[in-house]
Amino acid sequence: MDVRPSGIHHVTAIAGDPQANADFYLNALGMRMVKRTVNFDAPETYHFYYGDRAGHPGTIMTFFPWPDAPQGRRGAGQATTTTFSVPEGSLGWWADHLAALDVPTTRPTERGSEDVLSLRDPDGLVIELAASADYHDTDPWDGAQVPVEHAIRGIRAVTFTENDVEGTAEMLGGELGFRLAEEDGDRLRFRTNDSGAGVGTIVDVLARPRAERGLVAAGTVHHVAYRAPDGPVQAAWRERLENDGVGVTEIRDRCYFTSIYFREPGGVLLEIATDGPGFDYDEPLLDLGRSLKLPPWMEPDREQIAARLPEVEVGP
Repeated sequence: MDVRPSGIHHVTAIAGDPQANADFYLNALGMRMVKRTVNFDAPETYHFYYGDRAGHPGTIMTFFPWPDAPQGRRGAGQATTTTFSVPEGSLGWWADHLAALDVPTTRPTERGSEDVLSLRDPDGLVIELAASADYHDTDPWDGAQVPVEHAIRGIRAVTFTENDVEGTAEMLGGELGFRLAEEDGDRLRFRTNDSGAGVGTIVDVLARPRAERGLVAAGTVHHVAYRAPDGPVQAAWRERLENDGVGVTEIRDRCYFTSIYFREPGGVLLEIATDGPGFDYDEPLLDLGRSLKLPPWMEPDREQIAARLPEVEVGP
């Protein structure tokens, strides 16, 4: 059975204030909140999912917003940058749009021919917007402040920062089925396919031998999830990892997908998530993200769970 990844499913990070998080991703980045639920393992905090119109795999950025979370530290053993694709020719519009919202941006110079705009969210999480002509089979959200012709198409890439890239490279090219596509100084670029097109097909691995280890808290990535098309492929992937001596969790029900978790040798927490059943599992497509949704096993405690969560305005 082919267990090569078809790309990124989602990236999950830690935030502080939930309202500031929602305002930034809905208004500044123009994404759609496709699910407002709770952390299934710690229901005292929200779990926000942002994506395209339907929350297609590969477009999804999620957050656990803890109002009192300490500030994290970017460093080795982490996914340190999440890069979104935007249409070619859009970065000028984005620079003006973000400047009007007092969001500072920079243009990194170390990417060769790749045109990238770098910024930080309210908690300091590093986000990039990359101009891309690649085809993305997604349905961009026509957000109130971001017209669809400039809207985010999906996640293009993540960057891992590692003290020692050897073990990470071996797992990416081995159990995880990536292909080493480019080497540029201390940056290794892996792809999930030969064409490079599609959502979430790139993993950059940065060698930083002297970097301090990262601390996962507000403003850092918690984990990166890759796609399995269905349960049988996910189970086969889990068996392969287990047979290779990788510590991997049991399959966990996340309602909108099922998941397994493990760490790559450098320390980044990874997930394999199924494409389905999807975010319209428990509410109509037109109503995604408008109300608090809970898994069936938490419904008896809805009143108590909701009472512990802060009020958040997410707009229409």
